[in-house]
Amino acid sequence: MEIKGKFDHYNFNVINLERSMEFYEKALGFTECKRIEADDSSFIIVYLCDKYNSDFLLELTWLRDRKEPYSLGDCEFHLCVRTDGDYDEVRKFHREMDCVCYENEKMSLYFISDPDGYWIEILPLKSK
Repeated sequence: MEIKGKFDHYNFNVINLERSMEFYEKALGFTECKRIEADDSSFIIVYLCDKYNSDFLLELTWLRDRKEPYSLGDCEFHLCVRTDGDYDEVRKFHREMDCVCYENEKMSLYFISDPDGYWIEILPLKSK
């Protein structure tokens, strides 16, 4: 049997859903496209979409009873996002937001960190 998998979404658990949603909209232009709320208010799941209407979603999960930050270990995982427009201007904007957490000048890439400490690699939409 040949399985034909297709990427659907990636999940980040967050402590403050509103703060995270504001960050992703400001830093990357992602907006809410779907929301699931538990009947007992124990969790909220928000799916964020990009402006390219790609099928891939970023899922933010908020758990009511979670108070302490999530342990991200050594943070040896990340989400990668390609951005359109002037890559240097995008990087400048992220520096002004004070969310750039790592830069690799040799490889012409950098990472930003969201409010919960998740890393997002930023690359240009088109390779130079």
